[in-house]
Amino acid sequence: MRGMNDMLRQAQLMQRKMTALQDDLGNRSLEVTSGGGMVTVTCTGKQEITSIKIDPSVVDPNDVDMLQDLVMTAVNEAVRQTKAMVEKEMSAITGGLRVPGLI
Repeated sequence: MRGMNDMLRQAQLMQRKMTALQDDLGNRSLEVTSGGGMVTVTCTGKQEITSIKIDPSVVDPNDVDMLQDLVMTAVNEAVRQTKAMVEKEMSAITGGLRVPGLI
C-alpha cells in the first residue's frame, strides 16, 4: 500500500510540474528568421504566432511566391523549434517517459 501511495504522490507532483511548465511556456517566445532576416516570426512556447515582421525590401508585387515561401519557412521553423523546446522540458519532468496527449 505504501508503494502505491508513493506512486500517487509522484504522479501528483509530476502533474503540478507539468501544469506549471505549460503556464511558463505561454510566457516564453522564440524568434526565427528566414531569407537572411528578411522575415522574422515570433512564436510562444504554446505555438502561438505573436508577430511576423517583413522587411519592406522583400515585398515585390511581381514575386509574391518568394515572400510566401519566406513566411512559410519562418513559421514552420518557429513551430519546429517550439515543439523541440516543449519536448525537452517535458522530458525533464517525466524522465523521458512519453505521456500521450502531453506533447
